[in-house]
Amino acid sequence: MFDDQFVRSLPFDRSGRAGTRQVSGVAGSLVAPTPVAAPQLLAWIEDVAQLLGIASPPSREWIEALGGNRLLDGMVPYAACYGGHQFGNWAGQLGDGRAITLGEIKTPSGHRQELQLKGAGPTPYSRNADGRAVLRSSLRELVCSEAMHHLGVATTRALSLVGTGDAVLRDMFYNGNARHEPGAICARVAPSFIRFGNFEIHAARGDIALLQQLTDYTVREFFGGTATKPLAPADYLQFFYQVCLRTAAMVIDWMRVGFVHGVMNTDNMSILGLTIDYGPYGWLEPYDPRWTPNTTDADGRRYAFGAQPRIAQWNLAQLARALRPLINDDAALATGLDMYWREYTAGYRRMMLAKLGLDAGNRDEDDGLIAELLEIFALTEIDYTLFFRHLANVPSAPSADAKAAYAARVAPLRDAFYTAADVDGCAAIALTAWLDAYCTRAHASNADAERAAAMNRVNPLYVPRNYLAQQAIDALERNDASVLQQLLAVTRTPYTEQSNAAAFAAKRPDWARQKAGCSMLSCSS
Repeated sequence: MFDDQFVRSLPFDRSGRAGTRQVSGVAGSLVAPTPVAAPQLLAWIEDVAQLLGIASPPSREWIEALGGNRLLDGMVPYAACYGGHQFGNWAGQLGDGRAITLGEIKTPSGHRQELQLKGAGPTPYSRNADGRAVLRSSLRELVCSEAMHHLGVATTRALSLVGTGDAVLRDMFYNGNARHEPGAICARVAPSFIRFGNFEIHAARGDIALLQQLTDYTVREFFGGTATKPLAPADYLQFFYQVCLRTAAMVIDWMRVGFVHGVMNTDNMSILGLTIDYGPYGWLEPYDPRWTPNTTDADGRRYAFGAQPRIAQWNLAQLARALRPLINDDAALATGLDMYWREYTAGYRRMMLAKLGLDAGNRDEDDGLIAELLEIFALTEIDYTLFFRHLANVPSAPSADAKAAYAARVAPLRDAFYTAADVDGCAAIALTAWLDAYCTRAHASNADAERAAAMNRVNPLYVPRNYLAQQAIDALERNDASVLQQLLAVTRTPYTEQSNAAAFAAKRPDWARQKAGCSMLSCSS
């Protein structure tokens, strides 16, 4: 069932030496998970188990393996070596400091998927940390990665959440108030966890032979390269172009569903264009392009919602710099970065028209309609998810009675405003004009029923808002898994209205504005 192709294909540190250290000349280090006190299965994702060909419910042997207490036949666990730019600065060697890949599973469909434990104990790349993860961060990773998959966003998946029975000391907001929290391990799944930083570290160290070896492996395994001929600079360039296009598609989907990654360091950017490393992420509630969910980013807002497209391009530029020794063509690499931006801007426009339920019309008129809507969002607090979802129910038919038309059109939108009076107050004049223009366009495009159906396919009703995840965390810390199970169930079909699920499609309540874990989060986990 398990394979170790990555380990067999590249040089690895096989010394087994304990302790944090600089490790050079290798793609990673063989290291076993550190056993925990009492592994207990807290959540199990059935369709991921089916993807991997694992029987459900999992056996005790599997639970122990997913808690780090046992290795199953064929597992060759390792931690990868990589570097990265963190908040725009080169951080040197980083690596899997608490993630340990157990191995690659040959799935029933014939594909490979890596199975990785996050929070499985120290590795040579743990720096000053303990290699563990707490329940709150592990639950958030499981919930969000699965929700993103069902939203149609490229992402890693999650198989399980296992409580460790061990307490983990964490200072949640780095303010001197450390406390012991329950530990947990999230088992996550992807075709590969290779990231931009895997290439950066070898380029930074001048280890071009290993850089080429890693790139050859990546191209041949994941980008259609063959093993029958040596790869040439043109092959590496096409690989880079494909990474640019995949990254653009991923970020467009982030912007579509209102997701904010929160820590877009280059070591958190998947070479496959997958959303990876769910740390202090968040979901737009009141629309604000400068909102970041990461307390560490509160001053600079480098990774705010509206900054994500440009940061992705900046990260791609760092990847281009790392690949330059293999390509040696600055103009061609710059073409890739331009390709990313063209793909992103064209795709963003198509995506926004789809969210509005409009076909392609006059470019200037449609761009103005999109820009004016975002300006209205800035006037007051409007829930990003609910506005687009409820806009599908706005009647587009013209009316001679302007006052009556506004009342009918704004009625479905009222629930998207955090302050009801704003619908008739500061936003009313601009919203009236925008709705007039929008309804004229919508009425000319499609019948209202067709428009609503199309909009509801791209505008979710249910997203795993931070306060919903926090409610699941609070309940599970009381040994109540029902809230987590409800959240997972609802977010499996995010575009379909579900009975008895109104609480999962509500605006963030006032009590959650300042409650820890319900809005901004830290990197502490």
